[in-house]
Amino acid sequence: MTGARQLRLAVIGAGASGLMALIRLREAGFQDVTIYEKAETLGGTWRDNRYPGVTCDVPSHGYRYSFEPNAEWSRVCAPGDEILDYLKNVARKYDLERSIRFGEEVSSARWCDGRWEIETTSGPQGAFDAVVTATGVLHHPNYPDIPGIDTFEGDAFHTARWKDGLSLKGKRVGVIGTGSTATQITGALVPEVAHYALFQRTAQWIAPLPQGPIPEEQKALFRERPDLLQAEYERISHENNSKFAAAIVGANPRAYEKLVQVCRDYLETSVRDPELRAKLTPTYAVGCKRLILSENFYEAIQHPNAELVTDRIERIEGRGIRTADGRLHELDVIVFATGFDTHKLMRPMEARGQDGRTLDDVWAEGNRGYLAVTVPGFPNWFMIGGPNSPIGNFSWLLTAENQFGYALKLIQRLARGNVSEIAPKREASRRFNEQIREALPGTVWATGCSSWYIDRHGNIASWPWTFEKFEADMSEPQWDDFEMA
Repeated sequence: MTGARQLRLAVIGAGASGLMALIRLREAGFQDVTIYEKAETLGGTWRDNRYPGVTCDVPSHGYRYSFEPNAEWSRVCAPGDEILDYLKNVARKYDLERSIRFGEEVSSARWCDGRWEIETTSGPQGAFDAVVTATGVLHHPNYPDIPGIDTFEGDAFHTARWKDGLSLKGKRVGVIGTGSTATQITGALVPEVAHYALFQRTAQWIAPLPQGPIPEEQKALFRERPDLLQAEYERISHENNSKFAAAIVGANPRAYEKLVQVCRDYLETSVRDPELRAKLTPTYAVGCKRLILSENFYEAIQHPNAELVTDRIERIEGRGIRTADGRLHELDVIVFATGFDTHKLMRPMEARGQDGRTLDDVWAEGNRGYLAVTVPGFPNWFMIGGPNSPIGNFSWLLTAENQFGYALKLIQRLARGNVSEIAPKREASRRFNEQIREALPGTVWATGCSSWYIDRHGNIASWPWTFEKFEADMSEPQWDDFEMA
């Protein structure tokens, strides 16, 4: 950064995205960078989610930083603790923890006199030239609104608040929810517990996951041939992005038809009992909800000690869960596999922009930004995982790297010294969001289902185009779309 203006930068969140941002900022010559992390350790979602069976649903060699290949993954899809170890190893390699302030949740960020004044739970932190939010979307647990939820006499907790050291061996366990987390837990817990009850509100489409250990010979080959390791990364990225992601947004009909057939065949051939199969058959289009991948869910739910409960939950009582048919399901443990509020983003932090309005004010009718990275009226505010980011069954790390690469170009423009404020023009943001509204009807998300892609206002919060378009849009800012001062 010789000859350039030295910037003081804040990154919010020490999960995978925030760590990557710090590495890239240092590589670009920015040394005055601080990460504020609300927890006491790094890792984000892989730190918080420690439930039995937690696994990435993207093949391991596609779920890593582009600049940090790893030949040591143990399985086709890595377990959560292995991904957390990967992040910790990267943090050690790049000496990241010296720039992280743990146990400091950002409570407010206020634009004042051309800089961001930040305050955390420990008090004011001073002024910053720019802020990068890397808070992720899976960190605000959703709890179901069920009468009597506080009256249960046994252990009850959300999957993201798993009780370490709790033995479930020989216990009666009820799990509420049927998303990715519940599917993984089912496969892990059924062989261990005395009785397992899965309370299903909505059936899920499931595709087979080619899980299994990676042979030592394969690891050795990847160690010796980094070019093959890179080729595998590119192959997986292509499969996820050019085929699956394109299929969901209507850009690859043949891939979508194949996906539908795979899911239907998997259900048909895996579940023997026609009554159970009917209960497990969704009534919405494949991909309208996030597609579930599993190697053992169908097998586990058919085990003699497992039960799929489709009657509506009426209330929770001291001894278990009462369903609408009047039955009391007696339980020792209740697990809420009910997901996250994916639309809260960096809340409850209060961010107040240049006109005094907060993000809550601006987003009162739904989260909206420009290209999922910036927001009008919030100069030098750059989001990883902002509204309408590509989300779904592919590597979030690849999305995050593309978004931060775009943000970095804006930060570098600030560092040149002739510009101190950059924010998208309101017209550019309006145009972008209008294009989203026009594109969404062509996607599978608009075919009619309830999912975490859709906010309480009915807005679909994903990227309605191909991943290739996303990469192209992230490659270089359209400078005419920005106000600079």
